[in-house]
Amino acid sequence: MKRLLQAPNLALATLWADQLAGAGIAANVQRAYASSIVGEIPPDQSLPEIWVVEDHEHARALALLHELQHRPHRHWVCPGCGESVDGPFEQCWNCGAMQPQPA
Repeated sequence: MKRLLQAPNLALATLWADQLAGAGIAANVQRAYASSIVGEIPPDQSLPEIWVVEDHEHARALALLHELQHRPHRHWVCPGCGESVDGPFEQCWNCGAMQPQPA
């Protein structure tokens, strides 16, 4: 096992570990509940951590998380309802239609 990174909170740690698992990279969340003892240990030692199970997957996991955290900002108009959608979203928040694929 090799440490990948610290997450600012348990929700993000779990989300990132699940996204890695979805890409076929086995990952675990460590220190999931260490925030309950903040004050007894330094705050930076109580943050949840994501660890990859296979050391050779470390670089691939870092690249995937970087890609997921730095999605391109796009602007598109929903073909279903005409709503203007901004950001990294691929689905219309108003009607649920998917972003049209570029031709």
